[in-house]
Amino acid sequence: MSQDLLPIATHRETFAFLGRMARANRWATAAAALTIVLASAAGVVSPWVLGSVVNDIRAGRDTILSSALIIALATVAAAVLGGLSAVALARAGEPALAELRERVLVRALRLPADRIERASTGDLLSRLSDDVRTVSEGLKGVIPIVLGSAVTVVFTSAGVLALDWRLGLAMLASAPLYVLGLRWFLPRSGRLYREQRIVQGERAEALLVGVDAAPTARAFGTGDALRRRIEVTSGRAADVSVSVYRLTLRFLNRNNLAEFLGLAAVLGLGFVLVRHGLTSVGAVTAAALYFLRLFTPIGGLLFTFDQFQAVGSALARLVGIATMPAESDPAPAVGPGEVVLSGITHQYAPGRPVLRDVDLRIAAGERIALVGATGAGKTTLGAIAAGVLRPTHGTVTAGGLPYGPERAGSGSGVFLVTQDIHVFAGSVRESLTLVRPTASDEEIRDALAMTSADRWVAALPDGLETVIGDHGHQLTPDQVQQLALTRIVLRNPWFVVLDEATAEAGSAGAHLLDRAAEAAMEGRTALVVAHRLSQVRSADRILVMHKGVITEQGTHDDLLAIDGRYATLWRAWSDHRSPADRPGGHG
Repeated sequence: MSQDLLPIATHRETFAFLGRMARANRWATAAAALTIVLASAAGVVSPWVLGSVVNDIRAGRDTILSSALIIALATVAAAVLGGLSAVALARAGEPALAELRERVLVRALRLPADRIERASTGDLLSRLSDDVRTVSEGLKGVIPIVLGSAVTVVFTSAGVLALDWRLGLAMLASAPLYVLGLRWFLPRSGRLYREQRIVQGERAEALLVGVDAAPTARAFGTGDALRRRIEVTSGRAADVSVSVYRLTLRFLNRNNLAEFLGLAAVLGLGFVLVRHGLTSVGAVTAAALYFLRLFTPIGGLLFTFDQFQAVGSALARLVGIATMPAESDPAPAVGPGEVVLSGITHQYAPGRPVLRDVDLRIAAGERIALVGATGAGKTTLGAIAAGVLRPTHGTVTAGGLPYGPERAGSGSGVFLVTQDIHVFAGSVRESLTLVRPTASDEEIRDALAMTSADRWVAALPDGLETVIGDHGHQLTPDQVQQLALTRIVLRNPWFVVLDEATAEAGSAGAHLLDRAAEAAMEGRTALVVAHRLSQVRSADRILVMHKGVITEQGTHDDLLAIDGRYATLWRAWSDHRSPADRPGGHG
């Protein structure tokens, strides 16, 4: 696979992380361990008492009622302690899981955009969704079974050895078969589970791309290619899942053989010992019951082992993100100054460069517009200038300092707005103050007024407190973009990159949104990836890009005068532009 997947923690790193979580919740962890041990100890009582009853009956002693009472009390105690252990385990595990989720999310949000692109969005999404769900379900269902079953196996084996060491050895004779089965299963299953998680990430990535690109695919008739990719990745995921299932069945067959041989050894040796008067029928009965009692916990271990392996793999993937070292110590924000891109070359796939040796200087306070056909490299150059994408080759400086993903962020003094704006769930106020939590109502209203968003915000049911997002008031694409531009005003960065930030506007809102973008860029250094050429006329300099290189640059009038590619674009656009894009037009 060509993708540079996000790190996966080793076994040592995963156990070290679990140890830290257990120490942070030590009292709940200790309570869970104690109740599991006591519940398992209570479960050992019944077979022992039943063996004594057999001997008492043979000796003519009537101890059935007292023995039944002891068995009942032990059963109730085991049930109560089992319930308490589940509660204690939840109290220990849920806070640890919540902290792990928080760490993973925080670390994922701080990952540079180019690191996510190298890993693929599907890899990150599968960890934040599938892996979190797997660990959460395992904490509630799988881990209690595994821990309880393991302790029960230990206590039951000790009980048989205390009853009669020879019968205990006969029962333990099946242990090598279990061990051999595990040694056969573990390396194969671990590899398969890791592969399963990876192909699930590839499937998620293919589905994401398929959904996002559906309109384009329909327009260009490339839907079959997207569907084939989804079919291929889904088929790989299904094939790996079937391989896991087949491997588990073969493992269970080996353990059924171990159970048969173990019980046969206990009963066979018991018959010989009783016949020679070396042990009692009650002891053999108790030993057989003990071994039969092991079927349930061993079965629990075996039938949940694949899930336990899946939990372990998912946990290692989450811990891998949670424990990722920071790219670097927080770097000082770059200050206002010249933005310089030198020798910029970038490629998303080997041998297919999107940008080719681009040099660009943006003076402080200068506004530059990028135009060109789709695929010319405008968005890539804008992302590199904004610091969210690291170029394959070349350097970027801003204000005299090296600039890239390690410095990009809300405190960098650089702001990027694209046409793909996410509507954060919450109030309008919360959506705006994401970039400046301390902003006052007056500052928020002033920023809204600058981008002409104040009127429609005031008309919302609850004004600034109106809840927006999937389960709130639905905003139009124009309004969503206006909020994004308002965030620029609130944050007050010195350098702004607008990547088709007004492209979603319809003919009615185009002029208003262009004016909002003009207000947001006022007094700032700006790089504008233009969708409509009405946005570029007022730029200090216009760059024309074609196949990853800058082919023309100058003012609007200069470029029309040379009658090159820009002039051709301008004439084509002028012939087909909407009324809102014409000088003085309002749509």
